[in-house]
Formats: sequence, C-alpha cells, structure tokens
Amino acid sequence: MQALCRDCLSVFENAPRCPDCRSPRVTAHDELFGLTIAHMDCDAFYASVEKRDNPELADKPVIIGGGRRGVVSTACYVARIRGVRSAMPMFKALKLCPDAVVIKPRGSVYAEVSKQIRAMMEELTPSIEPLSLDEAFLDMTGTEKLHGAPPAVMLAKLLKRMEDELGLSGSIGLSHNKFLAKVASDLDKPRGFSVIGKAETMAFLEHKPVRMIWGVGAAAQSSLERAGIRTFADLRRWEKRDLEARFGGFGERLWHLARGEDKRRVSAHAPLKSISKETTFFEDTSSLDILDGHIWRLAEQVADRAKAKGKAGRVVVLKLKRSNHSLITRRTSLHDATQMADRLYRTARNLFDQVGDQGPYRLIGVGLADISAAEAADSSGDLLDPQAKQRAKAERATDEIRKKFGRDAILKGRALR
Repeated sequence: MQALCRDCLSVFENAPRCPDCRSPRVTAHDELFGLTIAHMDCDAFYASVEKRDNPELADKPVIIGGGRRGVVSTACYVARIRGVRSAMPMFKALKLCPDAVVIKPRGSVYAEVSKQIRAMMEELTPSIEPLSLDEAFLDMTGTEKLHGAPPAVMLAKLLKRMEDELGLSGSIGLSHNKFLAKVASDLDKPRGFSVIGKAETMAFLEHKPVRMIWGVGAAAQSSLERAGIRTFADLRRWEKRDLEARFGGFGERLWHLARGEDKRRVSAHAPLKSISKETTFFEDTSSLDILDGHIWRLAEQVADRAKAKGKAGRVVVLKLKRSNHSLITRRTSLHDATQMADRLYRTARNLFDQVGDQGPYRLIGVGLADISAAEAADSSGDLLDPQAKQRAKAERATDEIRKKFGRDAILKGRALR
C-alpha cells in the first residue's frame, strides 16, 4: 500500500510512522497516487487567522461574531468542543463558553489571506473552483508530468506551505469526483488528509447517513426520512424512476450519489448565477425587529460581495423557512440591476411584508439573481423614490470610510437589532 508523510512529504510503503522523519502523520491508500479530484477546506478559517495574528489567543476559545445580541459567524475548535456552532445567538454561545474571546469579523483581512492561499493553489493547477474564501475544489488531472510528483504529494505540499508560510492549517479530501472529495475533507479535521478510492466507494457509503450529501438540510432530510431513507443503503433500494416520481429532479441526483457517482466537473470559470446569504436561527422567531435586522445585515453582506466582485443583480430573492421546515421563496425583478445594500434591503423587506405573518421562522435568506457586470447598475433611479440616489451616494461614501477605518466605523441603527 502506498503511503505519504504529510510532514516531510516522503513516499514509502505503508508504515505506522514515516521512516525518514518518524512522523505519525501518514496517509496510506491503495489508490493514493492515482486520484486527482480534491477539496481543500481551511480549518476554522476566521478564528485561525485571528489566533495567528494574536498568539496570546492560541489556547483560548475564540468566537467570531457580533456583540451579545449578535450571532456566531464561526468558532475555533476549542469553542466547538464546548458546543458553540455557527449562527448560534451570541448570548447562548457565551453561556456554553463564558471564557470565550469574542472578535468582530475582519472581512478584508480574511479576503487578503484567501488570495494568498488561492495563489498557492494556482501554482498546482489552473482548474480551481472556489466555494468560499476558505474552501475550493481542485482538479489535478494531468499535473503529475508538470510537477514531477503525483497530485497527493503536491496537495500535501500545499497544506505544508499554508502552515509554514501563512501559519494556517487546512484539510484535504482526495477522491475520483467532487461529491466524494468534499465528503472526504470532513472526515479528519483539523489538519486532515483523507482519501476515498473508486474500489471502496460503495462499501464506504453503505451505512453512512444521507445527511452527509452536500445540500441535504433539515427539510430534505425530513422528507427522506418520511420515505424511510436514512442511509445510502436505504437510498439504493429505490428504483431511479421511483425517486424521480417522489423527489423530482433531485431524485435522479440522489440515485447517482447513492452509488458514489458525480459527473460534475471542477469548473474554474463557472458563470456567477446568484449571490446570496442566509442565516439559521438557534431558536425560531416571529419578532419583526429581529427579522428586520437580519434582512438588513444579509442585504449588506450580499451587497458587499457584489461590490467586491464587480457584479450586480436584477432579481431580488427572499427565502424564509418556517418552523415545520416548509420553505417560502419570493422574488421580484427590478428595472435595472443593483448592488446597493439600501435598495436590496428595501426590496427584500417589501417581499417580506407581502408574505404576511406566517412565522415563526427558523431561517431567513436574501439574494441577488440575474447577475451582470456592475457598470450600468443603479443608473436609472426610481421616480417613486426621489431620495434613492441620495441614499446610494451616502452608501458609496460609507463604503469608502469603511475601507479606511474598518467595517464598524459606521453602523446603521437597524443593524444593531
């Protein structure tokens, strides 16, 4: 069995320790040097950046998020052991972990570090599909001749460079398709390197819960359980036509994933179809003040992403999930595309008002679709809202101030709800 030391990058026959450096951090697998599709996921990215920049935080529980009335963006592994999770209200997180150090997110810093990691990836392959600031798929097909080493070795080298040069760790999942590569990257975090080969795919998935399928949330899981589907073995007992009849297009995808099949390519130039952001509440809520505050924060985050990418969207989308997991989606088209938080918020809030009182809600999301370049965005104004251009001008000025002095230099009152 082929083996790789993740510390010194030595290649050898399987052994419990590296024969060269004696490290126990060994990855061994029969297909280790023949697989080419990888998923790289940074370990507790935001919190790790904060610990790197402030060594005094090294052994302390760190939570990234807002004040006591805000929510958790992410948490380090020390805090996660105590039960802290993303999207949890801050006051609950602090009950679980009262000694935690709470730090407000530094988006520009995380984006810059993400660019440094992306540059390292680009030295390995041009086929990179980013999923967020801290994770991406990589297709290493055909790179062995270029680098003189199998993809597994170069991926281990990437993780080592991240630790040596950036002071950050990540985990790799290596397999024969995107679905399994992403599953593998979660198997041994942090500082993991896990492999799922072709020969073992069916046996590996057999008794795994279907909730490990990317995109199967609580509502989908509940629907599957009502059909008696809890594991991949349960899923395989269904005929494709029956899955399609019960779950529509998603049923066909489930049939293939049950067998470890995923024909999606790693797409480095996939067109951006939408920009969205959502949050799941730790407790269901019908509070108008709380929901309004979240609509504003989500609109601001979506607008920030659109501005950073030089994009705008003509369709505004509001997503609500009720306590029984039923989903409400509303959308409306604008006269021209927008990337302004104020316009996005007002439109999304209007959609929310049209929904009426159907809460309590467990999730809310805001998004932009029908994406285009931002050059002609927000150009036509609104005859029914003569103050719109003035607010847009104020928002642009606010953006400039935040670039110089940080995101918290100016906060709207509704953001504090």
